[in-house]
Amino acid sequence: MTELLLAIDQGTTGSTALLVTHELELVARSTHEFPQHFPHAGWVEHDPEQLWLSVCRAIADVMSHPRARTSRVAALGITNQRETTVVWRRHDGQPIHRALVWQDRRTADMCTQLREHGHEPHVRARTGLVLDPYFSATKLAWILDAVPHAREHAQAGQLAAGTIDSYLLWRLTGGKVHATEPSNASRTSLWPLGGSDWDDDLCALFRVPKRVLPQVLPCTTTFGTTRGVANLPDGIPICGIAGDQQAALFGQVCHAAGEAKCTYGTGAFVVLNTGTRRIASHHGLLTSVAWQIGNETTYCVEGSAFMAGAIVQWLRDGLGFFARAADIEPLARSVESSDGVVLVPAHTGLGAPHWRPEARGLIRGLTRGTTRAHIARAALEGIALEVADLVEAMATDLASDPGNVERIRVLKVDGGAAANDLLMQIQCDLLGIPISRPSLLEATALGAVLLAGLGAGVFSDLSAARAAWREDTRFSPSGVPERLARLRTDWKAALAYT
Repeated sequence: MTELLLAIDQGTTGSTALLVTHELELVARSTHEFPQHFPHAGWVEHDPEQLWLSVCRAIADVMSHPRARTSRVAALGITNQRETTVVWRRHDGQPIHRALVWQDRRTADMCTQLREHGHEPHVRARTGLVLDPYFSATKLAWILDAVPHAREHAQAGQLAAGTIDSYLLWRLTGGKVHATEPSNASRTSLWPLGGSDWDDDLCALFRVPKRVLPQVLPCTTTFGTTRGVANLPDGIPICGIAGDQQAALFGQVCHAAGEAKCTYGTGAFVVLNTGTRRIASHHGLLTSVAWQIGNETTYCVEGSAFMAGAIVQWLRDGLGFFARAADIEPLARSVESSDGVVLVPAHTGLGAPHWRPEARGLIRGLTRGTTRAHIARAALEGIALEVADLVEAMATDLASDPGNVERIRVLKVDGGAAANDLLMQIQCDLLGIPISRPSLLEATALGAVLLAGLGAGVFSDLSAARAAWREDTRFSPSGVPERLARLRTDWKAALAYT
């Protein structure tokens, strides 16, 4: 009987299930979107039940494949949108509030107060993170404050909290397991880098009771087994979990220090493997756990832009520029340049290296001659310029680091927007280094598959992953220097107005 591996990739706008053989041959793939909720400006929420339903539908689709019926699912892996925070009742699993999404900015004032009281250096030193509403701790505190009696129930041990991986693990195991792993824990502002438990001082600072938090286990642990999930047999071991960006780094086989990838999803995320070294950024980047396998922890440096594919979605749904996201490329190609138009994708604030939660999106340089095509091209350039800022900050940090982690020589790319050839070429020209796009853009789900396979013993080492990875397209720099310099100048000028 053939052994299959199942991955759940729970993202910001949809949930994907991926079913592959132990040789990493794709058997089936399904994605189901779910609603986004924006109750106030800067607030972004998910209904956990709608999110769970999207996961169940994706699982049902792939498990209906004929090969799934004649094979055994050897292991299940989970990767998830990070920082998004859920609180639920232990006795029945019901959420007490909608999940607060990583893009949500409602706790900006809370972060400002903590910063004004001088707490950021301590938080940064302990966690590798800055004080920003992006991370989970202030979101969790807000829910406990906003829901009547929630703090009382939390103190009594009646509530469980966590990032989306913890919530899915709870649901997949029929409420038997409340756990997470270090790549997600390290994005909460409550987990100390190099630590082995939630930090008492940080929990006190953010007013989060430790007893609501999940157990933290290595990424390839057998966390539990499936129980009571429709269309999924009971007893499948859940053996691999990692946050989406770290999973993508793993799936892109960036397993050595100095290797980097950028995932173009809802946001854009550049992650650099730094091996066993924890590099402290002096340019607004974040230090996190990449993964922990057994007793060995690998670290990474990351830069995050909050809006990437979401900008394309906004042009499609909010402004009606085109019917399908893929239509942006031919529209943007219909003009030779953006003709001085600059679009800054700061609709949910600016992330690294700026960290300005109060910033808002901006379109600048409009004239009577401006068309939808110019704005579409400016949107793609805005995404690429955000990423260029991140890679530039990363290169500066590496140049000043005494450990001499090798500089980025090629950037691997994945995610839905990485299929856009024009965006990739603009990105390549701005960075001045080659960009490598793999044949399978589902690097995030592939990372979960590989971790699950390692945890279940399907793979004895990482050689299978390296053998399976295939480059599909390589982009080489070919931009006009004067035009690129003008783009950078206009971009920096526009940032000052956000």
